[in-house]
Amino acid sequence: MLNTTGLALLLGTWASIYLLDAFLKSQKWSSRIYIDFLQKTGINISVAQIRWYTTCLNRVFLRMGQWKPRFLRLWFTAGVVFGLVAMLLSVCLLTLLAYNTLSRQPVEQQVLTPVMPGVNLPMNQITYYLLTLLVCGILHEVGHAIAAVREQVRVNGFGVFILALYPGAFVDLFTEHLQVISPVRQLRIYCAGVWHNFIIVVVAGIILFVLPWLLFFFYTSGSAVVIADVTEHSVVSGPRGLVFGDHVTSISGCRVTNIEDWVTCIKVSMKEPSMGNCMSMDKIRLQDIAQQKYKTVMGNIECCGNTSSTHLCFSYHTKASSELQHACLPARTTTDRTPCRLQSDCYIPQAEMVCVYPSLDNSTKFLRVQRSGKAPLLFLGHPLDLHYSVSISNYVPRYLFVPVNLPYVIETFCKYLISLSGALAIINVVPCYALDGQWILLAFIEFSLRSTVPDKETRGVIYALILLFGTLLLGTNIVIALWMLFR
Repeated sequence: MLNTTGLALLLGTWASIYLLDAFLKSQKWSSRIYIDFLQKTGINISVAQIRWYTTCLNRVFLRMGQWKPRFLRLWFTAGVVFGLVAMLLSVCLLTLLAYNTLSRQPVEQQVLTPVMPGVNLPMNQITYYLLTLLVCGILHEVGHAIAAVREQVRVNGFGVFILALYPGAFVDLFTEHLQVISPVRQLRIYCAGVWHNFIIVVVAGIILFVLPWLLFFFYTSGSAVVIADVTEHSVVSGPRGLVFGDHVTSISGCRVTNIEDWVTCIKVSMKEPSMGNCMSMDKIRLQDIAQQKYKTVMGNIECCGNTSSTHLCFSYHTKASSELQHACLPARTTTDRTPCRLQSDCYIPQAEMVCVYPSLDNSTKFLRVQRSGKAPLLFLGHPLDLHYSVSISNYVPRYLFVPVNLPYVIETFCKYLISLSGALAIINVVPCYALDGQWILLAFIEFSLRSTVPDKETRGVIYALILLFGTLLLGTNIVIALWMLFR
């Protein structure tokens, strides 16, 4: 559900900024000083948007664009090949996705999914999301700028902006220079942005692949997972819950050595009934504090009266009676005993032993989360609540001074770079109005059809039809994605 408090805070912040800007511009004592400040710094404020524009990076772009001309020519030519192939693939992919959805054929996974904080993006991940957008946007525009310098197109300036909540970047190129160069040189400039987005994906993937070797001297892996974050006010937070830095080694006897094991154990705990524990009848009679038992609305038997935070209702069978028996026993000491699944697992000669199971409904599970050097966490609830309440990492620090969450931060940031930069490349290369694909298409048509279709108006009609198709295609997929998100 959308975080209404966050939305109200966002709207209030932008309203305050806009009103303050209007107030300072309208007052005699502040208007000249304020407007001079905005002009000198390159800041521009409008409704729900702040832009910063500068020319101080022009020399940097000039030096970068003049570095190793032959290499840059090959580099941006490779970008043209990637851009044209990516355009064809993205159009085919979006067409297939739209066709399958409209024809009601099953789509296993939505390729184009809007990311909205508070809706399908956890609020504790918003920093990664916004930082990734900013990095991808800046490197995308830097690609355009360097390619423009390489092709003798003047760079007027560079800027960044915040639109509502989303950051971005832009580069200002001299339009007259851009229009007079050849279509191939235009393609090198237009494709440079999505080419750099693809390179970001490759670099982030390589970092993820070599990360275990890069962190080997500071972290161990393969023996446990470490808690990198605990959601505030969640079911496992608090003084007796999981805390930052805990090493989890097992979940109800299911060994946890990495994130894949963690996910597997959570899935297993959802499918299988809770483990039981062996206990003698003498101990049960001694520790049982059962009150009048009753059947809950969920169908399970409750015998502790929901008044004790340390006791839990257990069920068991005995040889003397065919009916299911119940006892209210201390949860921690009972689950410290030998685990069992069948009554026969507890057989001891000349001793009346039974296997006691937590008396729970079908969706509730009793899990014992084993931690290194600490008492196990006893979790009562749905296993997914445990899964979504924590962030975990494969990397356990070797030394006390090594930060616990550094590998998690690197992994998460790289994953966001791969997903968002890849998505920006796919979307930006679509032949759609206001996207890079619009100008890539125009330059490609001029390059490929000028000799076979000499009439400029005919080429313009072909360009307009393809551009209209691409715009409608992308718009259709966005509508479908929003419908899938909010249905």
